[in-house]
Amino acid sequence: MLRIENLTYRIGPRVLLENTSAAINAGHRVGLVGRNGTGKTTLLKLITGALQTDGGTIEYPSRWSVGITSQEAPHSSASLIDTVMAADKELVNLLAEAETATNHDRIAAIHTRLHDKDAYTANARAARILAGLGFDEAAQQKPCSDYSGGWRMRVALAGLLFTQPDLLLLDEPTNHLDLEATIWLEDYLRTYPGTILLVSHDRGLLNRVPEEILHLENGKMTLYQGGYDRFEATRRMQLEQNEKLRAKQTLRRAEIQKFIDRFKAKASKAKQAQSRVKMLERMQPIAEHHEEGSVNFQFPEPDELSPPLFSINKVVLGYDGKPVLSNLSLRLDTDDRIALIGANGNGKSTFIKLLAGKLEPMAGDVTKSGKLRVGYFAQHQAEELELSVTPLVEMARRRPNDSEQQIRNHLGRFSFSKPRAETKIGNLSGGEKARLLFALMTLTKPHILLLDEPTNHLDMDSRQALVEAINNFDGAVVLISHDPHVIELTVDRFWLVHDGKVTPYEGDMEDYRALLLGTNSSKNNAAKPAPVQSHSATIDKIDKKESRKQAADRRNSLKPMKTQIDRAETKMNKLTAERDKLKESLADPKLYEGPHAQIVEIQTRLGYLENEISQAEEAWLKLQEDWDRAQSEAAA
Repeated sequence: MLRIENLTYRIGPRVLLENTSAAINAGHRVGLVGRNGTGKTTLLKLITGALQTDGGTIEYPSRWSVGITSQEAPHSSASLIDTVMAADKELVNLLAEAETATNHDRIAAIHTRLHDKDAYTANARAARILAGLGFDEAAQQKPCSDYSGGWRMRVALAGLLFTQPDLLLLDEPTNHLDLEATIWLEDYLRTYPGTILLVSHDRGLLNRVPEEILHLENGKMTLYQGGYDRFEATRRMQLEQNEKLRAKQTLRRAEIQKFIDRFKAKASKAKQAQSRVKMLERMQPIAEHHEEGSVNFQFPEPDELSPPLFSINKVVLGYDGKPVLSNLSLRLDTDDRIALIGANGNGKSTFIKLLAGKLEPMAGDVTKSGKLRVGYFAQHQAEELELSVTPLVEMARRRPNDSEQQIRNHLGRFSFSKPRAETKIGNLSGGEKARLLFALMTLTKPHILLLDEPTNHLDMDSRQALVEAINNFDGAVVLISHDPHVIELTVDRFWLVHDGKVTPYEGDMEDYRALLLGTNSSKNNAAKPAPVQSHSATIDKIDKKESRKQAADRRNSLKPMKTQIDRAETKMNKLTAERDKLKESLADPKLYEGPHAQIVEIQTRLGYLENEISQAEEAWLKLQEDWDRAQSEAAA
């Protein structure tokens, strides 16, 4: 068991962790969550001993080995497979000593330990992990120094997984992974034999891997059962219950204080009044929960364009005369929501650069609307920002004819307050820089959003805000992301980039996950002879394949309707939120001290919203009825 008791840690005058405790059972998988800056990474470093506590204890069995994700990428000239195996220093030392040891007792001890560590399958295990993280057999033999930083960080993760520590501490392990490697890692962690403490902003990963969620807030840790969705629902109920109790207590305190004020001067009631003073002192106030400012995105509404936005015919794409993608014939319309899937290196970013106008075709034709405006997001753009200026200055450079207020309003759509808009870009967090890129790319009110890994530096709330912004956007979207949750909530079509082609993929995220894990499984067991199948088994396989295809076709046919329902629900929630806000304004006495015209304006808007909400609810109910009927027909 990992036992944390009365832990306190300070950074200067700020108390990050304050007299907090938690216990994690051996073999459990736990997600560590909390807003940025609450101390998640700090806690992992305290567990490893890289940081020293200011109070309290952290204990776990002395026999446990502990491993944590590295912040540095390996860069040696050794091959990837050798680099991964070298991560297990005990194994390396034992193998070296086995070559030179002469003492019979020591030789026996070495081989016993090598057997315990399953050393004789070490090479195969290392290769299997590297394959899961995107390195084929040929890539595994190349020098580590041949790869870029992001790929070498995958090698570092592979090395950590290969050592198989008893306590595995993972800090944003999917940051440098693509969708395919993320799905493999998720599957790997679900059967990991040790104890896991996982920090991630990937909701899908936090739903499917952990059995418990450890929430860090206001210096305290609280352990919840289940995955992230269950944690969120449980916590919401607790906050609502806490608010009800606080309201009751506030009312009770007011009643007691009223009695004290009324009777404290009367001799006949002095004793009772004094008794109530003591009662009031003993009554511990229930703290009000203050939620930190939420993040909102709002992509501006584009002008209408006649379809198609893009028409691509027999296009060849590549670099330096070498084709990467060939014979591309595709069409993009204004209502398309498409995810590009396929392993890194197959050409997803190459294809999106064609749409962004960053790469000219080597052959073929690309036809696009003459008035088409494109919004392109790529992580490398953050490196091109001038760090010494503010977001306000950067925006003004690109829109010299806009007023300062127009620029501030646009920054406000992406949750930049006045102070943050006037903060140097170099002092912004990774998430704030990503939000600035969103603001910059949408200055021209684009008709299509091209999003290449937009979630890398976004926390959970920002990712949810991005999902809502995409779903509220009226133009087309082409998305590359390693976050399955974001993909599932925002797209209704998939294009598979594989073997030099881009082709529609019939199926949903679950189908693709099953395909990948089935493929990985077959790769991992390549050395095993395949069983001979009977004719009937082959027929069964074909029938199952056809059944899966038919099921995928049925799901696919329902997707546009599901998207309509989601958008209708989003619209309804948006209108309801605005209505509730206006009602709060009308309940504020200060409003009636101002001009009467403002009250009339709010009441007029409120009446309009009530009508809009009624229509939106009717539309949503109609869609829901159609959906239920279509599902029943599909099941039949």
